[in-house]
Amino acid sequence: MSRSTWSDRMSRRGWLKGAAAGLVPLSLGGALAMPPVRGALARAFAASPALDALNLSGPWMNSPPLEPAVLEGRVVLVCFWTYSCINSLRALPYLRTWQARYGARGLTVIGVHTPEFAFETEAANLRQAVKDLDVTFPVVMDSDRRIWRAFGNNAWPAFYVIGADGRLRGHVDGEGRYDQIERLIQKLLSQGSGSGAEPLSDVAGVGPQAEADWRDLGSGESYIGYGQAADFVYPGGLRRDVEQTYRPPRDLPLNRWSLSGGWIVGEEFATSAMSAAAVAHRFHARDLHMVLAPAMPGRPVRIRVRLDGQAPGRDHGWDIDADGAGLVDRPRMYQLVRQAGPVADRTFELQALDPGLRTYVFTFG
Repeated sequence: MSRSTWSDRMSRRGWLKGAAAGLVPLSLGGALAMPPVRGALARAFAASPALDALNLSGPWMNSPPLEPAVLEGRVVLVCFWTYSCINSLRALPYLRTWQARYGARGLTVIGVHTPEFAFETEAANLRQAVKDLDVTFPVVMDSDRRIWRAFGNNAWPAFYVIGADGRLRGHVDGEGRYDQIERLIQKLLSQGSGSGAEPLSDVAGVGPQAEADWRDLGSGESYIGYGQAADFVYPGGLRRDVEQTYRPPRDLPLNRWSLSGGWIVGEEFATSAMSAAAVAHRFHARDLHMVLAPAMPGRPVRIRVRLDGQAPGRDHGWDIDADGAGLVDRPRMYQLVRQAGPVADRTFELQALDPGLRTYVFTFG
């Protein structure tokens, strides 16, 4: 895709948690009548528009293309996700669990991978991510957003439950409401069987896929590329597309970020232009993650993390050690902080020990 295509993308996590969205009951008319693209889809595919839409993009991974005839008579759960999004990653344990528990009873889980960043459009990167993340259910690449637009989707993750008749029966935007999604799956699978209510699945994610500490989450995502950057601290702001040496502020306010050393800030990411270049953020959350990548494939970049000027110790994240050392070897999300004790305001700093570190976004949990 061209850079201009990516410049008008929406924020990947418009819904940090689906607390306000709820489970929306859907019928064919309600699901596909608006916006206009949904109405067009409904007219184009009369029998099962949602299932037909799944084949508007490709290729597929973990499965051949799933045509409507293959899915006929099955309950289908469609999840829109993108592999560098922490909110999408925290949904994966539920999708795996439901696939294992209900697959033999008639449920098919399908992941529609609609990316945000350009590196997520590359099939090789997605194949590696599917392997690394232990995603075993079918995944269809939607890099041109045809399926996204057909569903009228607006969030990562987003869940659409399709009944055995091919019609949309429920929809949730964002994290949360997993119990309601599973109850609907149970109801649709048991229709006509006379079986009663079942216990809900016990799901617990590991590492970055563990549920966020919502009660103590006081920081929101911060993009670094100038296309969506906000809350940056520096006189004159970011310099676009040229190398600039930045000086860190004496004090960094809560939920603001800064650069130090040499950086080239592009629309989508900032690239370290020298060793010891650093990016800092004052945050309040249990977890801090960043989407990072080496500028040159096959040339990993060494990183070092500091919390309040010290090695993170037991507060280190999944992708670094207690001394704060880590390696960025591929484009993905890296968990850099997980506070082991009570959550407090902390100053985070990531130092690029080599040139060529791409930094995209901060996210929290």
